[in-house]
Amino acid sequence: MTTYFISRHGGAMDWAQSLGIIVDQVISHFDPECVQTGDIVIGTLPIHLAAHVCAHGGHYLHLSLNVPPEWRGRELSATELRACGARLEGYRVIRETVLDSNFVSLQLSGGLQ
Repeated sequence: MTTYFISRHGGAMDWAQSLGIIVDQVISHFDPECVQTGDIVIGTLPIHLAAHVCAHGGHYLHLSLNVPPEWRGRELSATELRACGARLEGYRVIRETVLDSNFVSLQLSGGLQ
């Protein structure tokens, strides 16, 4: 089992270290093909990559934040991440196939509840 921390941000890595989160590999660009059953992937992955992790037996932990608008688009320190309520939240993501354009239209119009 390997634990990956996916981030290009030093503040996020500092935050994880300050909590004693132990990772095997810190990666700035994630190759989802490396995931094996039982691996743990920590980060803020796009949904399709999180789905790939889960489909291959991995566990996805999302680094969730409540970032104020004035802080968006800039690097955050570990202290600022804590101020944003940084936390790890586990997700099981399942990719679904969209059947046709009528299904999408129905979904977008609120027709499916």
